[in-house]
Amino acid sequence: MSTVMSLPSTMRAIYYDQFGMQPVVKSVSLPKIKPQSVLVEVRATGLCRSDWHGWKGHDPDILLPHVPGHEFAGVIVQIGSEVNRWTPGDRVTTPFIQACGHCDYCRSGNQQVCEHQEQAGFTYWGSFAEYVEIKNAETNLVRIPEAMSFDEAAVLGCRFGTAYRAVVNQGGVDREDFLLILGGGGVGLSALLIGKALGARIAVVDVNPESLTTAMDFGAEKVYENLNQSAIHDLVNWSEKGVDVCVDAIGHPALINSGLKTLRRRGRYIQVGLMPDQAGIPEISLGKLLAQELEILGSHGIQSWKYAEMLDFIIEQKLNIKDLIRQHCSLLDAVALLTSMDKNQHFGITVIHPSE
Repeated sequence: MSTVMSLPSTMRAIYYDQFGMQPVVKSVSLPKIKPQSVLVEVRATGLCRSDWHGWKGHDPDILLPHVPGHEFAGVIVQIGSEVNRWTPGDRVTTPFIQACGHCDYCRSGNQQVCEHQEQAGFTYWGSFAEYVEIKNAETNLVRIPEAMSFDEAAVLGCRFGTAYRAVVNQGGVDREDFLLILGGGGVGLSALLIGKALGARIAVVDVNPESLTTAMDFGAEKVYENLNQSAIHDLVNWSEKGVDVCVDAIGHPALINSGLKTLRRRGRYIQVGLMPDQAGIPEISLGKLLAQELEILGSHGIQSWKYAEMLDFIIEQKLNIKDLIRQHCSLLDAVALLTSMDKNQHFGITVIHPSE
């Protein structure tokens, strides 16, 4: 038996049954949780470009019909029979990767690449709804600090958490390092905040002038609308020998070779932005990669156990996560925002309040 608060039988959710066709807000059944799961009432959920990729049919894990949404925070309202450390009423969030907790990768602390992972909003129905299931709750739940809002906690699940792992763990960015960030959206601006707190010198590339203005407000020394030959030349001169780390938060096959040209010897290129095969397969010039011992590393989300370190970093560095949030909306308003995410009109993070 599961412990349950008084719940309705249905919930409102953003729903689509064909890829690329207009989603609708409709009443659907509440998720039926498994013994290892909890049900969370969603108080805030972020609108991410990954959700757009899923809606377009770029993710083979999505089965139709579908409810998107993968970064969220809320309150537990139901717990499965095998969940012992959590109770209804707890304020929680989770990484977007729902790790199994027992495979070799999970046991080594690398839940972000769990071989049996599930993802709300991709492998099962997500958080663009009034309620969402969190699977393997004992492994994946994170308690929200009392001083942190649901909006801020939701941002950690994908954009900020992904940026933190990319910059700190995969990129190894240190004081006085030169950091190039490709993309001034939620991940890119999060990476900028994190890199700045670490003492890095930062440049940002984005086609959206508002994103570049915000990047400068956040402390970027250089901003560019395109990573063309002129920008590459300027970046190499600015950093003297090339940048130490390039974080690609866009994910376009044409960018990789340009990004590699900005790196100094033994520099690191961190791929964060999704690059589905439908966008084209990148052709990488391996000559410089080999001769200068460059590294190309993927970075996929963040582990639940890393949240404590990340939260300490946020507090110690006095980072204002709210600065990343640029608008709030209802489920109904989110439909138009979701379907237009490829138009480069959005910057920062949009947070959806499903109860509105």
